[in-house]
Amino acid sequence: MIENGSAAMARLRSTGTFLTIPGWNGSGPEHWQSIWEARYVDFRRVEQREWHRPSREEWVDSIEKMVQEAAPPIHLVAHSLGCVAVAHWAADRPAASVAGALLVAPPWLSPSDRCPEELSGFGPIPFGRLPFRSILVASENDPYLPIEIAMRLARSWGSEFVNAGRQGHINIASGHGPWAAGERLLDRL
Repeated sequence: MIENGSAAMARLRSTGTFLTIPGWNGSGPEHWQSIWEARYVDFRRVEQREWHRPSREEWVDSIEKMVQEAAPPIHLVAHSLGCVAVAHWAADRPAASVAGALLVAPPWLSPSDRCPEELSGFGPIPFGRLPFRSILVASENDPYLPIEIAMRLARSWGSEFVNAGRQGHINIASGHGPWAAGERLLDRL
């Protein structure tokens, strides 16, 4: 029998800290990250000073500060640009207290006309293996990351790859509120 997302997460609650790292512009109240934060007491958001004009250095420093303050084991729950911020953090900082990361719908930040100027400081994306277990979830019709590149990124990061099917950017706009399937994936970590 497979547990539903809420039962699995309730069991996980007492096993450390979950740090959510939203993407560009943050995650609104209906986003699955915000819902999980409201539902589970051990979830903490890695806040940013400026969600709309992000600074890679500030975001990486924010992750580091929260990791230092959190009770281990720590699980990172990143969406979109938050995944790239996690990769930059892991490339430069010790990550021994991090037990795993759920990386959902990272964007492909190639130097092109499609990459918004506000995000240019996050490139190039680090391709080194992450020093903790991770699951990268991608969608076949995500407008920000072709599925073929998602598979390559998962391989380079050493992440388990999950093809979510045709799920858009796995955010509010693509119909993802509570996202029980994501809770089950986090339970696998």
